[in-house]
Amino acid sequence: MSYKLLLFDLDDTLLDFGAIETDSLNKLFEQHGYTCSDELLDIYHSVNKQLWKEYENGKVGLDVVLNSRFSETMLRWGEVVDGVKWEKLYRELLGNSSQLLMEGALEVCQRLSASHRLFIITNGITQTQIKRLKQSGLYEFFEDIFDSQSIGYQKPSSTFFDYVGSHIQDFDRKEALIIGDSLYTDIKGGLHSGIDTCWVNRTSHKGSSEIPSTFTITSLTELYDICSAIK
Repeated sequence: MSYKLLLFDLDDTLLDFGAIETDSLNKLFEQHGYTCSDELLDIYHSVNKQLWKEYENGKVGLDVVLNSRFSETMLRWGEVVDGVKWEKLYRELLGNSSQLLMEGALEVCQRLSASHRLFIITNGITQTQIKRLKQSGLYEFFEDIFDSQSIGYQKPSSTFFDYVGSHIQDFDRKEALIIGDSLYTDIKGGLHSGIDTCWVNRTSHKGSSEIPSTFTITSLTELYDICSAIK
């Protein structure tokens, strides 16, 4: 298959969100006078994961996720805080943190952009993701950025991918490839939308027979062969 359109997820596919998140959370809690202990982080991650799951399933809006995750976390910690203010500071910290690239991301995007059309598809927040892309040095390689906040739907919803396809000139599903680290948003979304997928499985997680991916790679450089790009 000769792919012309490459639809990249951003967090943990191109940018090391895990490292950026940990750094930002440490600063956020410390600025509010709390020690960012493993126990407190575990509570936050549990609350955050559940809220994002509900959002992806269409049960709550994005504003609920963003504006309640810290207030709910601290409530479980026995404290009452202003979740909206905490979220605003957190987004600033995320945007201002050093944007660490996943291994090979810069070179792969630079080289593939010479022969393919590259796009970002993300469930992130519009301005935060754009700022992070610019700081990382990746922004110039992408023709457009599609995010769930602007679209009003999120991956893996087929409505999200229908929107993407309708807003890319000369879009052809047969010439497109979704590239992402999440089976349940990127790969599942592609499966439901009739678009080939490439699962970036760096840690050799066990796949799912219910969510088959067209390709599975452990390194972004493997995209050269898949996309028939010149090495």
